[in-house]
Amino acid sequence: SSHDDVREATPAAVPTEVQVVVDALDDKRAVDIAVLDLRSASETLDWFIVASGESNLQLKALEDSVREGMKKAGHYPKGVEGPSARWVLIDYGAVVVHVMSPEAREFYDLEGLWADAERVAVQPN
Repeated sequence: SSHDDVREATPAAVPTEVQVVVDALDDKRAVDIAVLDLRSASETLDWFIVASGESNLQLKALEDSVREGMKKAGHYPKGVEGPSARWVLIDYGAVVVHVMSPEAREFYDLEGLWADAERVAVQPN
């Protein structure tokens, strides 16, 4: 699958916000954090970060961790919505974070929808 083709991020290539989100998600043990660089695939979207949480409790913890980390970095969400109970979307403009249950993630298959986006490997700090 195209998932094997992950570009290793050079630190300069990834905006601070992306790193902050990845760190916040990793801090709460998010499962399978995917960073999609949509800049070549979309005129309006820059970065999607998708991660799974294995319970409603963990999904909430991941959302809180992202919002807290971004707030510390001076970024406030334009919007936060639950397209479903198992999927929270946190919109920071250039960076959109999707925290999903594994089932929702498989069902909505954002990575599949954005198959032409570049997957970037961002290591947590």
